[in-house]
Amino acid sequence: MNYNIRGENFEVTEALKDYVDRKLGKLEKYFDEPITTEIRVNMEVHNNDRVIEVTIPMQELLLRAEDTHTDMYAAIDLVTEKLERQIRKYKTKVNRKFRQSGRPKQWRDAMTEGSLATATEVVEEEESEFEVVRNKRFDFKPMNVDEAILQMNMLGHTFFVFNNDETNDISVVYKRKDGKYGLIEQES
Repeated sequence: MNYNIRGENFEVTEALKDYVDRKLGKLEKYFDEPITTEIRVNMEVHNNDRVIEVTIPMQELLLRAEDTHTDMYAAIDLVTEKLERQIRKYKTKVNRKFRQSGRPKQWRDAMTEGSLATATEVVEEEESEFEVVRNKRFDFKPMNVDEAILQMNMLGHTFFVFNNDETNDISVVYKRKDGKYGLIEQES
């Protein structure tokens, strides 16, 4: 696995790099083929808290987890557990969905393709009345509403913008306060 490990407000030691490699290397057992994308690991120190954020971009999926602890090694353990839960949940839902729809096995294996996602982040600093602190650009892959909700939940976000494969328009799914989901579509 190829890592891009960054430290903010502290220097990342070789021991931490080895620990990240050993812990995140355990995720390979969930994939048929090795992960070929660059795994981004960002470690930060805020007061007494150690924050770690791990992003694994793949062709059909973006895995992301973040955790905070007073010990960086414990934070790495916690973020690895979160990623394992995300992967197991995703694989279970994909397998259940494709068993019900009767699609061939190669569709189920989309997660194991491990190629680089086309999502790129651009951080811009602008001063205006409404300060924009981050700008993200994505190449939207066509997906249905269920896949978009799954992706939103796995990222831990409250909304997700996607290209609806049924209408071929940009749509938004969001989590409502009552725990259900909403869908925003373009008017024709």
